[in-house]
Amino acid sequence: MSLLPIFLKLDGRRGLVVGAGAVAQDKIASLLKSGVRLRVVAPEARAEVRALAGEGKLEWIARGFEPGDLEGSFVVIAATDSPQVNAEVYREAVGRGILCNSVDDVPHCDFFFGSVVSRGELQIAISTAGESPAVAQRLRREIDEQLPADLGPWLARLGELRREVLVTHPRGEERRLLLHELARRQICDSAQCSTKQLARTGREATRAAAGRVYLVGAGPGDPELLTVKALRLIESADVVLHDDLVPRAILDLAAPEAEIVNVGKRCGVKRITQEEINELMIAHAQAGRSVVRLKSGDPLLFGRAAEEMGALGEAGVDFAVVPGISAGFAAAASLGRSLTDREWASSVTFSAGHHAQSHNRSQLPAAEDATRVVYMPGRDLRLLAEQWLVEGLPADLPCAVVAHVSQADEQVHYTTLGALGDAEQMPAPSVLIAGWAVREMAANARGESGAPAAVCVK
Repeated sequence: MSLLPIFLKLDGRRGLVVGAGAVAQDKIASLLKSGVRLRVVAPEARAEVRALAGEGKLEWIARGFEPGDLEGSFVVIAATDSPQVNAEVYREAVGRGILCNSVDDVPHCDFFFGSVVSRGELQIAISTAGESPAVAQRLRREIDEQLPADLGPWLARLGELRREVLVTHPRGEERRLLLHELARRQICDSAQCSTKQLARTGREATRAAAGRVYLVGAGPGDPELLTVKALRLIESADVVLHDDLVPRAILDLAAPEAEIVNVGKRCGVKRITQEEINELMIAHAQAGRSVVRLKSGDPLLFGRAAEEMGALGEAGVDFAVVPGISAGFAAAASLGRSLTDREWASSVTFSAGHHAQSHNRSQLPAAEDATRVVYMPGRDLRLLAEQWLVEGLPADLPCAVVAHVSQADEQVHYTTLGALGDAEQMPAPSVLIAGWAVREMAANARGESGAPAAVCVK
């Protein structure tokens, strides 16, 4: 059975409920919220129903059902304890073309009451077509727990802006996009609210433009660490070409109709060459699509952005770069340490694992007052540790390896440079931070006894 989910306007129309017991009372309460002019027919009525009649909120006729009671009704509910009476009500209603619901009697129902979640004018109704009202009620509770409490007031303010836009902006694609953009935004009470200004001026907010490529930083993995601009570009892009390290939670922000393509590599295994990635970006842009090239962390830090920007420039394709939060910064935030602690570090160096292990000493300063951040340090840190020790860095230099930065399964391992080669392998992707700026955190993790650092899982 296929049902049409609809929301009826009952305000000012006449409704009839036959029965005034416990079952009928629930239906009466639901109907009165709609503004229906309600008549209840039953020989006896619960005290709550009698009180509503006394307050003038409904009309109670204290007798049994008669077919004439149906005249002028728009909807009818049969809710007595008698299956025979309920069946008669349904039969008479069908003969008059009136929609009828016979409670707990699926064959004698033209419609069903859904389990409803409400936030002001927002209503989410769940129906199982009478198969299991208990399931519908369970789903209602789960949805209710997830919806913000202030959704109703926000929707009311959004409705005011929508009506303003419909009056002040001509019909067309630009107005449609504007309304969709407003539906994504917070609305404050201030007259200077940016969302209100957008509704009045009609200036289009950040969206991925057709024929353009955006090199976007996805941050370390937590969707809440995306920039606002990155979020809006991801939501509006036609095509998303993403690194392998970009988590599903961020990819799910893309539009359902967007084409999502993994162009990354893990542990050195390539699905696609850099030249093929360049060709994909150029082909999609030249076909008039908006393209987001989504890179883990910041696109300008170890992301081969220079090669991609060069290829786009040579092809005459317009592009823009949107910075992201680098994993090194997110790891420092997770450790609760400043990379440029005034007492311990006057500079920061960033390197990738394969560069950090180079035997060219000029690539790494010997000064101990620099905090060193190494991206993708690899699973075996022995070569890196040996190289830094040869350069004169002390064996007790504090080190921290942070895996899956900012995500639910983040892990932190504290150690020293001398013990770095024997450190327990951490899952990729990971970031290594070394320097006296992390000394206090490392000391706390080792404890006063000087025991090896423990692995902390957040």
